[in-house]
Amino acid sequence: MTTEAQVKAFLSDFHQKIKIYPEEVRFRDDRGKNFEALAVLDISARQRLEYIKALTVTDYSEGPKDDILHAGSPLWVFGCMVKKMSVYIKISMGSPNKPVICISFHPAEYEMTFPFKRSEDYE
Repeated sequence: MTTEAQVKAFLSDFHQKIKIYPEEVRFRDDRGKNFEALAVLDISARQRLEYIKALTVTDYSEGPKDDILHAGSPLWVFGCMVKKMSVYIKISMGSPNKPVICISFHPAEYEMTFPFKRSEDYE
């Protein structure tokens, strides 16, 4: 099982890498539901990036998972609320010396669990 400390370390590294490549986060908008999510959620691409930058340990849902499609860095799943909609976010550190990757950013298609979210976080 992934520990809170492991999630915190991943997010620290992930956010640090975003600072290195601030305008180059790779969003997989070639996947239709990711691109359509901007309209459904009524947010801009810049706002989507701000949600990614604001992820915390309590937003963690799953991972790390092997990236079997691209044989890349492990995948981590997070979730957050955007305009009262639950959003599924799958991210990766990407390759060394390359920007981070956001594979998924779209309304959640199923109920997500958040092992590090405490009851007071839901209020």
